[in-house]
Amino acid sequence: MKHTLVALVENKPGVLNRVTTLFRRRNFNIDSLTVGRTENPFISRMTIVVDSDADPEQVRQQLYKLINVIQVEDVTHLPGVSRDLALIKVQVDSQTRSEVVQLCDIFRARIVDVTPDSVIVELTGDEQKISSMVELLRPIGILEMVRTGVVTMTRGEEVLAANNYAQRTGQPSNGHRATVI
Repeated sequence: MKHTLVALVENKPGVLNRVTTLFRRRNFNIDSLTVGRTENPFISRMTIVVDSDADPEQVRQQLYKLINVIQVEDVTHLPGVSRDLALIKVQVDSQTRSEVVQLCDIFRARIVDVTPDSVIVELTGDEQKISSMVELLRPIGILEMVRTGVVTMTRGEEVLAANNYAQRTGQPSNGHRATVI
C-alpha cells in the first residue's frame, strides 16, 4: 500500500541523504520523493510516497530519529490536494501533431515547446491522469519524459509547524501563525 508522508526538515546540506539512507536501511521503497523550500528559507518540505506494507507510524518514528527532521505527518487519508508534473517530448509529424493537440485539450495539458519534429507537453494532475495521457502518447512516440513526483497539501487552515520551529531556533520566519496538524 502507498502512504504519503510530509516532512519538514532543516534546509541544510546532507539532510536528503540522511532521509534516503534511513529508507534504504529499513528496506522501504520510495515511490516518489519531492523536496523544495517552504515559505521559511531555513526549512524544506519533503513529500514522500512510500510503497510499503510497513506501518506509517513506524516510518514517522524512524524519521523523527533524524536530527534535522522537524515534523512528519502521514497525510495519506487526510483531505488534500496532490499533484504531479510531467514534461513529455513527443515525436510528431504533420499528421500526428493535430492528434497530440487534441489530447492536450482533453487532458488540459499545455504544449510548451514546438519544433518541426517534436513537441513538449506539460501536464499537471494526479498520477492516474498523467499515466493515462502517457499511455495515449506512447503509440505516437514518446522521445523523452520527466516527472516531478507527487506534492501534497492538506485542505483547510491546518498547516505544518514551520513557524513554530523558527520561533524555537531563532531563525527568521514569515510571521504567520502555524497550526500543527
